Amino acid sequence: MGVKGKLIASMKVKCGGHIIYDLYHTNTHRIPNISPNNVNHFEIHEGETIKVDSIVSWNYNDAGQKKFMKQVIEAIDPHKKSSRWKVIQGDVLELYNSFTIAASSENQWFTCTLEYEKKTEDTPEPLILLGLIIDMTKDIEGHLFKK
Repeated sequence: MGVKGKLIASMKVKCGGHIIYDLYHTNTHRIPNISPNNVNHFEIHEGETIKVDSIVSWNYNDAGQKKFMKQVIEAIDPHKKSSRWKVIQGDVLELYNSFTIAASSENQWFTCTLEYEKKTEDTPEPLILLGLIIDMTKDIEGHLFKK
């Protein structure tokens, strides 16, 4: 059994957390165009992006390396503006036995939580991936303010 961990980042967003939530969950396909330095491709494999049990994949940049991640959407609460996405395939599972990304928005705040189980004690914390999500969120906010 590996070492379990959790990283949480909360950031104040000028455009309102509900708008960030909307873009991540109903207009997810737009993120590669909004944040091309971080995300190269987004695809829906089964279902819809805003439905539980949908399967989606991302091609993203991790410290300059191209990576892949496939996820199943485990939970969505539109009233609380929260969701939980579990990684089921991809590069991140080379280092972690399990990996889940939860996101929530409240008023002017966006919060992202990474929960994971490392394969070994020497496995680094997924700080680069958390930074990627923060950078994507900043790109989304910047895009919304251009309009």
